[in-house]
Amino acid sequence: MHFIDGTELTRDQLTSLLDRALALKAAPAASRALAGRSVALLFEKPSTRTRVSFEAGVVELGGHPMVLRAGELQLTRGESLRDTALVLSRHVAAIGLRTGDEDQLRTLAEHATVPVVNMLSPQHHPCQALADLMTMREAFGRLDGRVLAYVGDGNNVARSLALVGSLAGLEVRVAAPDGFQLEPGAGADLFDDPAAAIEGADAVYTDVWVSMSDDEASAERRRGALAPFRLDEALLDRAAPHAIALHCLPAHPGEEITEGVLYGDRQRIWDQAENRRHAQKALLELLVSDAGGTG
Repeated sequence: MHFIDGTELTRDQLTSLLDRALALKAAPAASRALAGRSVALLFEKPSTRTRVSFEAGVVELGGHPMVLRAGELQLTRGESLRDTALVLSRHVAAIGLRTGDEDQLRTLAEHATVPVVNMLSPQHHPCQALADLMTMREAFGRLDGRVLAYVGDGNNVARSLALVGSLAGLEVRVAAPDGFQLEPGAGADLFDDPAAAIEGADAVYTDVWVSMSDDEASAERRRGALAPFRLDEALLDRAAPHAIALHCLPAHPGEEITEGVLYGDRQRIWDQAENRRHAQKALLELLVSDAGGTG
């Protein structure tokens, strides 16, 4: 089984994975699922949380994280991704890819004979969604019937929250301006008013407005359109009294989130960053077990 957009999991598998992630957080050295084995982590984009959490997690599972940058491989000399997938599959238990090209991810998954994990792609960020659900489980216990409201750019993070969150039984709401909204049918209720989306929510989530690939003109256009969707204290107060603020990071205080919310008492943002490691360890355990120990 690959993990490309999160919908590869059944609801029962997702519940068990979150249970296991919480257990691994309580006892980080409890599993040796990757003892004596390697996991290839291929990065086409810069990374902090993804790289650190995957590297540390693979080590805690007893394995070796083989960090590979696209510019260091024969891909730069014209070797196909198909051939790269076939070679890597002979040496490692799983392959992670962080890419700016959705087709690259699909090609790798098509030809790899070991599990492929989407560490981030233009359309999806399912590993982040696992950590987000784990963080909500820590805060609230059961996820069924909880409301997660996302405000801002309807990007890959919002899409993964909608897909994976709805699988877990969450009501996911996404508030975004025209031109930045998720497509209908992604698993979320869509809003153009952030206050309406957040009303009574258990968790309020945002993400950066400007990506690494945006030029300055695009960045200014984005900031202007998204400014009414900033997560500040007044907006957070529209949520339930027990609501938590979430952000996948990196953050730009003063743009998509205020400093008061980012570092305040109601956020669980730094728990989210840590929970990437534990959720991904539980995912790797599942994928390697499901693959029957190949690789």
